[in-house]
Amino acid sequence: MAEIQKTLVLLKPDALQRDLLGEVIRRFELKGLKIVGLKLIRLTDEMLTEHYAHLAEKPFFPSLKQFMMQTPVVGLVLEGLDSVESVRKIVGSTNPRNADAGTIRADLSMNVPSNLIHASDSPEAAATEVKRFFKDDELFAYEKITDRYQFGEGV
Repeated sequence: MAEIQKTLVLLKPDALQRDLLGEVIRRFELKGLKIVGLKLIRLTDEMLTEHYAHLAEKPFFPSLKQFMMQTPVVGLVLEGLDSVESVRKIVGSTNPRNADAGTIRADLSMNVPSNLIHASDSPEAAATEVKRFFKDDELFAYEKITDRYQFGEGV
């Protein structure tokens, strides 16, 4: 059964440098996902070491951290029906050259790590990642008139 979830998205330095923030956010809005958190974040070495701990032993890890710290990133918390899965479908495969046509990565990028975006890969990861990058008072609960059309009656 579908459930309302929150998920984390980070728009990486290449999205900022290429002036693609509006285009990427627009795709989530068109899907009907609600923005409940939005801010610029200057990532630190410690934040990235925690966030990408699963990649710490990879030879590219130092260059990944350097890439992610070159500019602020845009942090988004999106809310909607099965938002983790919905966002992952909109974003596309990690390697943009393997991503399905119409996804953000397929349409707008060509390589890893310059694949524009990070998106939580499971509801458990989303819960952890939202807390890593957003304080409780930076998240907002509000009703949008479109919620009933996007999520169905009784939501």
